[in-house]
Amino acid sequence: MIPTIPAKKIISKNTSPDAWFGLDYGMNIYRGCSHGCIFCDSRSDCFQNKDFGIVKAKENALAIIRDDLRRKVQKGVIGTGAMSDPYNPAEADLKLTRHALELINAMHFGAAPCTRSDLVTRDADVLLDIKSHSPVMVKFSISTADDELCLKLEPGAPPPSRRFEAISRLSRQGVFCGVVMSPILPFVNDNEDNIIKICRMAKEAGAKFVYTYMGMTLRPGSREYYYHYLNKILPGSSEKYVKRFGTRYNCQSPYSKKLWALFASECECLGLIYDMKAIITHYKAGYHDSQLRLF
Repeated sequence: MIPTIPAKKIISKNTSPDAWFGLDYGMNIYRGCSHGCIFCDSRSDCFQNKDFGIVKAKENALAIIRDDLRRKVQKGVIGTGAMSDPYNPAEADLKLTRHALELINAMHFGAAPCTRSDLVTRDADVLLDIKSHSPVMVKFSISTADDELCLKLEPGAPPPSRRFEAISRLSRQGVFCGVVMSPILPFVNDNEDNIIKICRMAKEAGAKFVYTYMGMTLRPGSREYYYHYLNKILPGSSEKYVKRFGTRYNCQSPYSKKLWALFASECECLGLIYDMKAIITHYKAGYHDSQLRLF
């Protein structure tokens, strides 16, 4: 069994849903993550989770989620995966995310998990049940199309090849899926070949959209961790970051304008959605505001 931590509330309201995939609520059942992504912003000091690599489940999570849902006056889409991956390895046995989706289904909310794992395919049946009454979207975080580079950057996560296969499996069953191509790491994976490969592999797998930011974020805690492990992969790389970004939070690729133009052109050619408003419109199409907003 994994460690547990106390919790009073698990589902919280988003203040700006239309800024991020139209998510009305956020849900984090776990704290910490074992995927080991060297760039993870959730490792930052401000989140006060020093043993971030140890996955912990929130005590009485399902009872709290049930009560949280009962108190919601407005229906809406519940996102999960912002602070910890809802499909970490422990989920295979605990099934807390699956049971949470079952509660979401029973109370007629929508769902939008975000993950770097193919374990989400296990819950296709629940996601399809939710889709019968509310919007459903599965977002796969993919920053590189190269399995070998992924092993260095995300040593505990399933490789991108498995994530693309998961997109294919879910898409064939009718689940709206897409790729969050992030982060794009300056001087590491910010190259034309990587951008094109991810877009084309996403399209081939059946993804409906690819969304990206041509850069990454760094702040105290996550910055030091990232530099330490990045130097093991590419010795001396942190010096480039210090010189170009200093202590800046948003670290855009020096090639961001060129890469964005390439990305947009590639998506247009492939018929992939890449604009946030358009993504929201497409996965919520067919669901009336009364279904989503009112009891």
